[in-house]
Amino acid sequence: MASSNYFTPQRGNGFLDKSRLTNSLPTYSSAVSEKMHRHSRSMSWTVPVSVPIPGVHSRRLRLIMPNPSRVRQISISRFGRRRGPILLCVVLIASIVTVCSFARRFGAEEKQWTTNFGESSTLVFGREDLQRIWKWEIDSGHYPSNAKIPEQVGLSTPPLNPALPPRKVPTIPSRFRPPPGPVATTYAMPPNIAYPPRPVPGSVADLDTIMDHCDFSQGKYVRDCLEVLRIGAGLDNGKRLRRGEMDEWKYIYMEQEKENFTDPFTDSIPMANPIAPPRPLASGGGETDPNAGLRKKVGVDWETQLPLRTPLQHTPYSSLPAPCDPENPRLFHMFWTGPFTDKPYLALLSFLFTQNVGLHLKDGDTLNVCRPEFWMWINPGPAASVPNPSALSDMYEGLKTNPWAAPFLHHRFKDVIKFKLWNTTDQLDGIPELKDEWRELRETLFNSGGHIVSVPAEKSQSKSAEASSTIEDSTNSTDADPSAKPLSTGENKSDEDDMLNRTGSKSSSSYDRLSVILSDMARFVLCHRFGGIYLDADTIFLRDWEELWGWKGAFAYRWSRLEKYNTAVLRMNKNSALGSFLFRTALKNGLDFHPMTVSRYTKDAYLEGLLLRLPDALFDSAWLNTEYYQRERPPQPYFQEFSDFFDTPAQTSAAPQALGFEGFFQGAFSYHFHNFWWKPFDASRNWPDLGPRFSAGERAARAAAEPDIDPEDATDRVADDKRDLDWATVLKRTFESYIRGERPNMYGEWLQW
Repeated sequence: MASSNYFTPQRGNGFLDKSRLTNSLPTYSSAVSEKMHRHSRSMSWTVPVSVPIPGVHSRRLRLIMPNPSRVRQISISRFGRRRGPILLCVVLIASIVTVCSFARRFGAEEKQWTTNFGESSTLVFGREDLQRIWKWEIDSGHYPSNAKIPEQVGLSTPPLNPALPPRKVPTIPSRFRPPPGPVATTYAMPPNIAYPPRPVPGSVADLDTIMDHCDFSQGKYVRDCLEVLRIGAGLDNGKRLRRGEMDEWKYIYMEQEKENFTDPFTDSIPMANPIAPPRPLASGGGETDPNAGLRKKVGVDWETQLPLRTPLQHTPYSSLPAPCDPENPRLFHMFWTGPFTDKPYLALLSFLFTQNVGLHLKDGDTLNVCRPEFWMWINPGPAASVPNPSALSDMYEGLKTNPWAAPFLHHRFKDVIKFKLWNTTDQLDGIPELKDEWRELRETLFNSGGHIVSVPAEKSQSKSAEASSTIEDSTNSTDADPSAKPLSTGENKSDEDDMLNRTGSKSSSSYDRLSVILSDMARFVLCHRFGGIYLDADTIFLRDWEELWGWKGAFAYRWSRLEKYNTAVLRMNKNSALGSFLFRTALKNGLDFHPMTVSRYTKDAYLEGLLLRLPDALFDSAWLNTEYYQRERPPQPYFQEFSDFFDTPAQTSAAPQALGFEGFFQGAFSYHFHNFWWKPFDASRNWPDLGPRFSAGERAARAAAEPDIDPEDATDRVADDKRDLDWATVLKRTFESYIRGERPNMYGEWLQW
């Protein structure tokens, strides 16, 4: 019998052991395969490689690749087994570095490689303009932050920052005077502790402190952030369970009068390391490139010097001659297309329920604070049309007959809620940075992240037969074309389903994408022209925004886990340097105002600090949970999907009624429910329920919701109500009960008619 050394041993299960033979010799299936293998290793510099083709299971793609075995064989045979591979790696690294260096040093600017793979630069302003933008915003008091200025901006000396809390005169602390710092939070004293107190007028939120406690990039939890927000603002008044000193959680302070401080303008902004000296130009001659290190947009020249107005004079609230600062108007903007529904209705109700608008005072009483206003911008027709000459009167007639909108035309709300007619042509002409050039882009005006929706020269008229002209043909908002012919965009597609003719989103399958794209641009237009804060229509107020108004800088918030902007909340100062930069940059990038694209504008220009990216916990507390983040320690309530707001899961459906408004993301400034325009807040009572003053509108809406029941004969029975009320229903009914006079607002103030 032959020796077992010449046979492959078997495993216990009967299969051959595929390890090496005991004689340590390589094995081949045949002499032919051995010959081919030895020949290919010694002779061929390339080797064929087959890779699968996605979606095609029957075929594979054959690629010719360098033969690493051949390269290794040559290196070992010439330099030995140790030095050969090392030398090969060194040569490869040196080749890559050399190619990159030559490309950066001598390559044409249009052909230089980008550091962000797949994204080209959007930058059109040189370093001098970037420095001017930073200095203008800082001098105007729009940078109340200790965050460092990026070194790429190239500022040689740190600018003085008038908006930072100034140093107090060194004095012996008095037990009758609070120490400097974030102490503006007020607390009610027993027994008046049923409701939290209003924020102190003129108080300012230290957003640096909020970032320290809420930044997702630093591993902070939304749950912990909300606790800091509500304790620091006194929203847990009378219900505090925490014990001990909580000074580090205090984030609200008051700006003092200038004369109380030795030198209010000596606080400088920390600087990052200075940039490397400018490199010589490729043309030689001893000249240097002032924009070294900046990546310009391919195919465009540097913009000429950006025109900027004189910087504003920063004035603390206590030094203002009146409660309202004309340079920082307290305006909330919201954009709505199509018929008024329960979505903007609830946004307006939440505004009245939370903001300090003085509804608890009788007519004639004065409110010694700057009351905010809510400007609801109505786009009456499809996004790609402009209104006819009678559009304004038509808008008000429609609002008067709409049960969801009519209550807000009541004279009690006339000073705080104002309806405005949106006109794209007039609004773009009102932007100095755009008015002379935007018409050149009218064919690609609806641009969202590079995805362009083309609008034909003639589009179908609205169902109301109002004459409208397209953006492409209009240079004057009063130019109407009554002879415009309908243009079908599909053989089997009705005008109502045509994307160009939609006025609002009626379902997930008929999403009004054009209006969404238009609103992306509208928010920047409104904030730049008028100042204030823009809110998406799927936003609900949860607390007073006094401290955010006190912070004079610009902000949006974070796109969930990504370090990008979500502009569902956008604060900008009117006619600011930052706004001028954004509009000129957008003009050179196809007027694209999608949040992801705006993120590139500020990142490429090193201006992200001037548009602060706040944590989404402040305005969108459920977002991270819906994307499977922080589910091990979620906030209250816990939403796994945004639809849980409208259809609360049975396992947690006891919470809405038991906890009420105070148990809904308490501490957050607002909640963003992310679309769902077609889902009613209160399916059992899908009508405005505001009491006898607005009974006519209630009957009309009720007749539409219950066509089989005569509103005069309708009776409310608790048995007809849903057993477990959803969060959306609880919030709607809470706000409505305040208007009916059945309860006070969240700060214990009763509405006075």
